[in-house]
Amino acid sequence: MAMSVGGGGEGEPMMEINTTPLIDVMLVLLIMFIITLPVMTHAVKLDMPRASSLPPPDEVIEPVRLDIDWDGSIIWNGSLVQLSTLESYFQVEARKSPQPELHVRPDRRADYDTVAKVLALAQRSGMQRIGFVGNEQFLD
Repeated sequence: MAMSVGGGGEGEPMMEINTTPLIDVMLVLLIMFIITLPVMTHAVKLDMPRASSLPPPDEVIEPVRLDIDWDGSIIWNGSLVQLSTLESYFQVEARKSPQPELHVRPDRRADYDTVAKVLALAQRSGMQRIGFVGNEQFLD
């Protein structure tokens, strides 16, 4: 049996799919999605410090250095401390005006749980100026 591709008589069924209504519906849906999508804003809200809140240049506040070693030991400005006594250290530093910065330097192999506990303890004690130093060890 041979199939006739072109020409055809009037009584024969059409073998092609009519895609014009499908394209019309898709264009209408595309326009509706474009119109109804909200405009995305790429703004990030930052609370920047005011110039008047900076300490005078002659008064330099020494930051608190907090190292977290791979075995879970916590070193506060060069001396070994326990996690239980760390809260009292944080509370003393949090009461100072102006509050010193807390420079947290976790070792690359430090346990995440220990770092998270120290950061949560610092936040609960009222430390507001917390930052990580030594991040270049995590670049590779």
